[in-house]
Amino acid sequence: MNWWQKLKRNNLARFGAAVLLVLYLVVIFAEFVAPYDPLQSQLDGSLLPPTHIYWRDAQGQFIGPHVYPTTQGPVSLETGERELKVDRTQPSPIRLLVRGEEYRWFRVRLPLPTRLSLSDPQIQEIELFPGFKGNLHLFGTLGEGRLNLLGTDEQARDQLSRLIYGGRISLFIGIVGVAFSFPIGMLVGGISGYFGGIVDAVLMRVVEVLMTIPGIYLLLALAAVLPANLSSSQQFLLITLITSFVGWSGLARVIRGQVLSIKTREFVQAAKVMGGGPTYIILRHVLPQTATYLVIAATLTIPSFIVAEAVLSLIGYGIKPPDPSWGNMLSLATNASILVLQPWLVWSPAILIMLTILAFNLLGDGLRDALDPRSTQR
Repeated sequence: MNWWQKLKRNNLARFGAAVLLVLYLVVIFAEFVAPYDPLQSQLDGSLLPPTHIYWRDAQGQFIGPHVYPTTQGPVSLETGERELKVDRTQPSPIRLLVRGEEYRWFRVRLPLPTRLSLSDPQIQEIELFPGFKGNLHLFGTLGEGRLNLLGTDEQARDQLSRLIYGGRISLFIGIVGVAFSFPIGMLVGGISGYFGGIVDAVLMRVVEVLMTIPGIYLLLALAAVLPANLSSSQQFLLITLITSFVGWSGLARVIRGQVLSIKTREFVQAAKVMGGGPTYIILRHVLPQTATYLVIAATLTIPSFIVAEAVLSLIGYGIKPPDPSWGNMLSLATNASILVLQPWLVWSPAILIMLTILAFNLLGDGLRDALDPRSTQR
């Protein structure tokens, strides 16, 4: 039984892969899936609860799923809570594939260094590709009523739309981080294990020093000294680089141990006899033998990058509002009134972070069982 068949028979791994596939498809096509602009506020709509979906109009006649324009009313003298004002005279039908706010597909922008002098100091990004215009959304309403499935935040912005757009940062920071850290760990571990001697001793001492540095404290220290006027794109890149810098040392030690075993095998010795140089042998024959471990390690490492971004954004050193990420959306948890009166604003990003981490761990465990040649699973 090959590894793919083993993986398909692992129900937990399939569940994790399915969850991740759905999440990544949603955030990649966020402009289409999200019903509203994540930065746009609605009039008198701050801290609205999840929209109530009606099926019958004010006269009791069945007209299908619809919503009504809803705004915050005055504060109730009895309960101290704001009353909702629902205009039952303007039913807004809920439909799939509706025309709404205009957006651009696959727009590519490059962050500029802060020190770069421009004619307009407000310009922090340059547009590499304008993208394609569109205004079709997966679902929405026809009329004045808005469908806020997860309510609105304190700035009257749709919570669901912000979750979808925020997932781009929270999900892709792990992939970008692995793309930065894994090549460093592979090369350092491969060189150290292959050459041994003084090279191995020096590189491993550097790795051990890095491993003694508490990752979260280093992140906080470096994030605190970053310029305050960085854009979210620049913050994203810097957070990724910082987390990658502290994340490759453990991988290097494991790769070193594997290379120490691999370099004594017959095919490596044959490559040496045939005149292969160290660089060629390491890249062509030694490191590819560690691919199984790298695939498993990647799926188990990505959650650590997601957590690092969430922690930094939660305490204000990560992605800056108004740009959404799951981490800075969790910062509302510091407001006790939000926890009591609008808990959905906190639970929604928290659940997505936990679900994503669980899905990666389930998939990683399934890959480990499927790719391990010593596995006895049938």
